[in-house]
Amino acid sequence: MKVTYPHMGNMYIALQALMNGLQLEFITPPPISKRTLELGVKYSPEFVCMPMKINLGNFIEALEMGADTIVMGGGWGPCRFGYYAQIEKEILQELGYDFQMLVLEAPDSKLKILLRQLQSLGQNVSLWQALKSIKFAWDKLNAVEQVEKGLEYFLPRAVHPDQVERIYQQGLEEIIAARNADQSFKMARQAVQSMQKLELKSQAPLKIGLVGEIYTVLEPAANYEIIKMLGRLGVEVKRTIYMSDWVNDHLLGGHVKPSVRSQLIASARPYLNYWVGGHGQETVGTTVAMARQGCDGIIQIGPLTCMPEIVAQTILPLVSEKEGIPCMTLWFDELTGTAGIQTRLEAFIDMVSRRKYTAGYVKEA
Repeated sequence: MKVTYPHMGNMYIALQALMNGLQLEFITPPPISKRTLELGVKYSPEFVCMPMKINLGNFIEALEMGADTIVMGGGWGPCRFGYYAQIEKEILQELGYDFQMLVLEAPDSKLKILLRQLQSLGQNVSLWQALKSIKFAWDKLNAVEQVEKGLEYFLPRAVHPDQVERIYQQGLEEIIAARNADQSFKMARQAVQSMQKLELKSQAPLKIGLVGEIYTVLEPAANYEIIKMLGRLGVEVKRTIYMSDWVNDHLLGGHVKPSVRSQLIASARPYLNYWVGGHGQETVGTTVAMARQGCDGIIQIGPLTCMPEIVAQTILPLVSEKEGIPCMTLWFDELTGTAGIQTRLEAFIDMVSRRKYTAGYVKEA
């Protein structure tokens, strides 16, 4: 059995640790490239959202490398993510690939179900070994996110942002090589400490909240490296969507660390009182919460045709007016261009900066 899985940000680092713990031979798909997206676009339905197209491209490239088992997440509700696995399976079979597909349905707080699902993947591993593998993967995931938060904080503040990106990349590589949780967190701390020693600007950066659909927020190839783009434009990105939060809320019952989801849902009221699938309600709630916490602006991102985010987008103008925070929405698909994104970001940042300046909020770091 040679197992593969789709990319989503740095999730592969934790998944590699999990697969090693389950004593599985695995094939990580190549980094998402132009070819990955072209393959997905070629064989996917035209109006399906971009995350599925990228996932399909990941699977085709991994199957070409010898994978014979695909592990994919499942779901339910208005978001089309729940359909990905079944549609991708049919497409790949029609293309002539021979493989097994195992769908890990999010058990929503039933950890025992997740353990059994993962144990069934493992090569004669016990339930205890499966639990240890989950714990190590969880620790690596959190170590990675410490470095990600360091990047988001120091990139707009560093005089030489290239140095921050180099430290970030080196930190990820060292976490990948770490053999245990202590070493993983040590590598993360060292990376952040190295960022702290860099020469920093004197002026405090703008703070922009990044909200939207989880895949587009987490996957740089899907959002055209928007976090790094904003950082280089002097903006500190604030976000509440991290992979560890989704795992904690949906797979681990919210017991491993405090969940912020209920707070975000509460903040969404009275603007949006109902679950609309995906992260639509959280997008509204996060916008409200960040406005009240003093963020300078909000950027909502999502794949073109994403229904939950379209619902949220229709509500954000009212939130912007009532809460007094500028909001902008960016949609991404295979036709999106980097230059267009850059231009819109520059215009939005200029507007937010002037608004803050005229309000008398310019301050020194």
